Amino acid sequence: MAQQKAAQKPTTAQDSALAARLSREITGDVLFDSFSTGRYATDASFYQIKPLGVVVPRTMDEALRALAIGRDDGRIVTPRGGGTSQCGQTVNEGLVVDFSKHLNRILLLDVEKQTCVVEPGIVLDDLNRQLKKHGLWFPVDVSTASRATIGGMAGNNSCGGRSLRYGTMRDNTISMDAALADGTLLHFGEVARDTAWQNTEQPGRDLFRDMLALGDREAGEIAARFPHVQRRVGGYNLDALTPRPTNNMAHLLVGSEGTLAFTTKVELKLWPLLGSKVFGVCHFGSFYEAMDAAQHLVKLKPIAVELVDSTMIALGRDIAMFRPTIEAVVRGEPEALLVVEFAEPDQAANLAKLKQLSELMGDLGFGWDQPKRRWGGVVDVVEPAMQAAISDFRTSGLNIMMSMKQEGKPVSFVEDCAVPLPHLADYTERLNKVFEKHGTRGTMYAHASEGCLHVRPVLNLKLDKDVKAMRAIAEEAFAMVREYKGSHSGEHGDGIVRSEFHETMFGSRIVHAFEEVKERFDPDNTLNPGKIVHPPRMDDRSLFRYKPDYKVQDFKTALDWSAYPGAAGGFQGAVEMCNNNGACRKLEGGVMCPSYRATRNEKDVTRGRANTLRLAISGQLGPDALTSDDMMETMKLCVSCKACRHECPTGVDMAKMKIEVLAARADKYGLSLRDRLVSYLPHYAGFASRFAPLANLRNKSATLRWLLEKFAGISAQRDLPAWRRDTFNPAAEAYGPTTGHEVVLFADTFNRTYERENLDAALRVLVDGGYRVHLPRAADGGRPLCCGRTFLSAGLVDNAKAELKRVVETLMPFAERGVPIVGLEPSCLLTLRDELLSLRSDDAAKTVSKNALLFEEFLVREAEAGRLQLPLGAIDKSALVHGHCHQKSFGAFAPVEKILRLIPGLKVTKIESSCCGMAGAFGYGADTYDVSLEMAEASLLPAVRSAADNALIVADGTSCRHQIKDGSGRGALHVARVLAISLDQGTAKNPALS
Repeated sequence: MAQQKAAQKPTTAQDSALAARLSREITGDVLFDSFSTGRYATDASFYQIKPLGVVVPRTMDEALRALAIGRDDGRIVTPRGGGTSQCGQTVNEGLVVDFSKHLNRILLLDVEKQTCVVEPGIVLDDLNRQLKKHGLWFPVDVSTASRATIGGMAGNNSCGGRSLRYGTMRDNTISMDAALADGTLLHFGEVARDTAWQNTEQPGRDLFRDMLALGDREAGEIAARFPHVQRRVGGYNLDALTPRPTNNMAHLLVGSEGTLAFTTKVELKLWPLLGSKVFGVCHFGSFYEAMDAAQHLVKLKPIAVELVDSTMIALGRDIAMFRPTIEAVVRGEPEALLVVEFAEPDQAANLAKLKQLSELMGDLGFGWDQPKRRWGGVVDVVEPAMQAAISDFRTSGLNIMMSMKQEGKPVSFVEDCAVPLPHLADYTERLNKVFEKHGTRGTMYAHASEGCLHVRPVLNLKLDKDVKAMRAIAEEAFAMVREYKGSHSGEHGDGIVRSEFHETMFGSRIVHAFEEVKERFDPDNTLNPGKIVHPPRMDDRSLFRYKPDYKVQDFKTALDWSAYPGAAGGFQGAVEMCNNNGACRKLEGGVMCPSYRATRNEKDVTRGRANTLRLAISGQLGPDALTSDDMMETMKLCVSCKACRHECPTGVDMAKMKIEVLAARADKYGLSLRDRLVSYLPHYAGFASRFAPLANLRNKSATLRWLLEKFAGISAQRDLPAWRRDTFNPAAEAYGPTTGHEVVLFADTFNRTYERENLDAALRVLVDGGYRVHLPRAADGGRPLCCGRTFLSAGLVDNAKAELKRVVETLMPFAERGVPIVGLEPSCLLTLRDELLSLRSDDAAKTVSKNALLFEEFLVREAEAGRLQLPLGAIDKSALVHGHCHQKSFGAFAPVEKILRLIPGLKVTKIESSCCGMAGAFGYGADTYDVSLEMAEASLLPAVRSAADNALIVADGTSCRHQIKDGSGRGALHVARVLAISLDQGTAKNPALS
């Protein structure tokens, strides 16, 4: 067991005193509450160790101060970056110091020498975005690049998909600055061996002398026992200490997993950006033959050869964001793909490599017309967009594998074994037999070019028998790796999972040397103990996320979670889909997670919320945690953008989970005044509209603004949408030619009440297109139809059901005839495609849902079918288009661009934006107003402000348009109005059409 000298649990008074001291001496966050520490108790492994407290320092001096205070108090201190470690490296007792929020700057960039110095909390993708303008990049391109920090990558000695050309983190680290556990600051870099201990003034002289002496003493054992494969990241890098003219002492810190020193700076070697690339997607009917072929494919000198197995292909087909990519590049039903990437100096050379690849596949006996074992061939991918899509799919391998909706999941513990390429086929075949022997199967993907496959057997670690199977598989797999003279730890490090096996892999003498290094650096065992040396057993269930006593009590849910296993009708299984890999922490690209992008707090990221929910429903946060104030604080900044539903490869739908929390909270405590005003808006909208001048007084009165903020929590800094008397209230129930194709126009509350121009424009476009447009009134003869969205935002699920019942009853007669139901407001129309089916599963609801389309989706479908005949005139302007979050979540944003491109002369540009930040009522909250603007300022508002004065700003979402107006002073138009303007232009040029 781990010899954690500093691990004794102090009294509550001592804990409080420590927290108070940290709060006095550090301006960053000091988090000791159970909700916060629970969120830091896990990483992307299956372990869970709750820390005593968390410090999020604002400066490096504060980080070092936290280390000193922790040391003074006898506590363990664990540095943490993105928290994406898969072996349990970043979980421990004591203090966790999170570098990722503030300590993320480039400190020095030398473009000429192609080097930079960075703080350890900088995220790889963020670093590369800043380097790109200089024609440089840092090429250790790990699949978690959107959230992996350089400090964490150094701690693990990360490799990435292109290590065949660029090497590992160690190969690209020039030097590191770090503090020892006692606070001594040292520079770790090149040391001339013959003078290392002669300069009495040199800081660290004695430490470096001792380490080089150890390397000299153990050189023979290191040469005999260290695997001779590039993908070896297990243990300490003692081979960096063996005799040579100079030794780089930083290379001892690389891969040390925060156990030796506290990194403060990292100096990196940079490379020129890759130019043009090509992919050859090699298909194989036999997995064994694919693995055997890898050793031959690398002879063409590609920069990567990445494996995608049939399981990953099948799971990817079920994920909306990856399905188009698979359909485009995968032929037939291969057992494996090897994605071979070339990046030669020019495209002609790349194309020549592709030709050689096809010839080599033929020489190896593969062909599209061959029987299964030799079936295969190459699909060339030259287009950069498709290459990027394939890369996204490949690098999402872990999360795709974890998207299985079942109790058993692919588990990481033997996944990083690396063997010499000639043995890869035999190793994988034997490994599959081991899995079969223990009643399971495995998934395999990733770095075939290096003989390092990510191998995950499917196990349910809540079951003791599967935990025993895990240990048996590990022991048998590692024995095979030793037989092939490979490495049991090939990329993701040791942590708790693999450290236990160092003695069988390296021998007792090397392990004793590892212990000697740890003792020399950290004699009091302060820094992240239990990793690499003196580890616990990897199958110690007391350290698991799902401990032996883990249990979720059954309770009644408001929504349908039956697609998932577990208690509460499957809600447990849905929450547990989060594997902590942290894709939600990305800072650019897509939408997820807008609140995290604004605050950089673990509390405000999808992963943090999912962890909190899991801990709450399993009783680990005390009674009634699900409806507690702390849970509401956790959920407060979730804007229900639904981006996680689409962009999280495991499909964690936090917007839906938030409804569940709000429903439980509303049931227990009732509603606030603000919740009542928002949720019941569709009920009183008609009344308020009749008294519009009076209802609008609030916007004109500072006193009324103040009162509404004080008593209803609605920000005095926001104008509320203006009520109007001339709401959308058509006289007839149908317009357009009686012989035209039928369509229902669903008039949502927001456009009907506040912006009828959008509905007027949509009606005109549809009628001018020759459609018979139905505007059905509620079947019960009452107020206008409503999707129930506002009720869902307050957790009033029964009220939402009642609203949707009216919708289904009214629209079903059209839907059962196949008549499209078209809406303008994404959040409302898409409720019919999403929440409706979580509230009821009858045939009528399914039929209405199936026929629900956004306005642009319908028009594009009609255009592609050749039925859309609109006399569109030219608009010689540019149009900047912002997509509503729900459009993006449902893959419904592309039609917006497509339909706008039908307008002659209009130059359409998509704004690369996340959530606008308004998100219904979110942006009106006094307590969320500032964060709302931060979300908008991330990309949307700067893009709008920089647009030409005569450019059109296009946004389909009511909230989006209001945010754009409030934040930039510019008005934004719904697509329907842009099309109507184009129709006006066409009519003006051809009066006969009017």
